[in-house]
Amino acid sequence: MFPFPALAAGALRRRSLLAATLALAACSSTPPLVETPAAASSAPPPVEPAPPGPKPPPKPPRIGLALGGGAARGFAHIGVIQVFEEQGIKVDLVAGTSAGSLVAALYASGKNGKELATLAENMDEGAISDWAFPTRGLIRGEALARFVREKTGGKLIEQMAVPLGIVATDLSSGAAVLFRSGDTGTAVRASSAVPTVFQSVKIGNRDYVDGGLVAPVPVRFARQMGAELIVAIDISSPPEEKPGSDAIRMLLQTVSIMGRSINNFELREADIVLRPRLDGIGSADFTARRRSIQAGREAAQAALAQIRQRIEAKTR
Repeated sequence: MFPFPALAAGALRRRSLLAATLALAACSSTPPLVETPAAASSAPPPVEPAPPGPKPPPKPPRIGLALGGGAARGFAHIGVIQVFEEQGIKVDLVAGTSAGSLVAALYASGKNGKELATLAENMDEGAISDWAFPTRGLIRGEALARFVREKTGGKLIEQMAVPLGIVATDLSSGAAVLFRSGDTGTAVRASSAVPTVFQSVKIGNRDYVDGGLVAPVPVRFARQMGAELIVAIDISSPPEEKPGSDAIRMLLQTVSIMGRSINNFELREADIVLRPRLDGIGSADFTARRRSIQAGREAAQAALAQIRQRIEAKTR
C-alpha cells in the first residue's frame, strides 16, 4: 500500500484540477485568423479616368499694321486695308507715322476700306492744310486736327475700335514718342508736322514734330503694342536725282535720305514688308489718289500667299 494515502489522494485531486483547467483554457482561446475576401468586396470600384476633352482651337497671331509716312502717297495704305478685309485677315492693332497716322486713325475709328476710299476721293486738300506764314512753320496744321476729329467722331485714341498708336518726335530730345491716349487730332497733327513746313505741336509742356524723323515706318512700335505678326507698308519716296535748290525741296530731299537710312534698320523687324509701286507719284500729288489706292491693293494681293504662310506658321 502507498505509505501516505492522504497525500496520494491530494495529489490525485490536484492533477485532475490542472487537467480540467487546461481543457477550459483550450476551449476559450482565440481561433486562428483566416483571411477572407470580405474587405476587398466592400471597397468601391476603381474610378475610370475621364476621356480628354476637345483641344482648344488654334489661336492666330495678333496682326499689327505699321503704316509709314509719305504724304499724299499715304492713300496706298487704304488699298492694303481693302484687300485684308476682302480676304478675311483680321487686323488687331495699327500704328502710324505722319500720313500713315492719318489713315491709321480713320481706320481704327471703325471705317472700313470702302469708306476710307470714298473719304479719300472726296477729300478737299484745303480741308487739311491751313497756311500760316511767316510764323514758325508754313502750315499750322489745325485744319488737319479738325478734320481728324470730325471724321473719327471725336474719339480719343484710347476709345478706338481697333487699338491705335501714333508716332511723333520730341523736338527737344529727338526721341520717338508713341501716343496711345489723348486727342486723336492733335496726335495726328504732331505726327505729320514736317519741320519748317508745319508748325511744331505742343502737347503738355513738350513740342513734337514729324514722326518720320525717327520712325518712318513704325514697326518697333507695333511690336511694343503687342503685335505678333507685323505687316509694314513702306510708301517713302526715293531721293530725287535732281532735287532742286529751293529750301523746301532740299528739306524734303534730306528727310527722304534720312528716312531711307532709318528704314533699313526699322523694317528688319517686320514679318512682311509691302512696298506699293508708286512710281511717278510725288509726296504732294493729291491728284493720284485712285492710283495710289490701286498700288496698295496690288502690293497686298501679290503678298497674300506669303502673309497666309506667316499667319499659319505663327498660329499656336
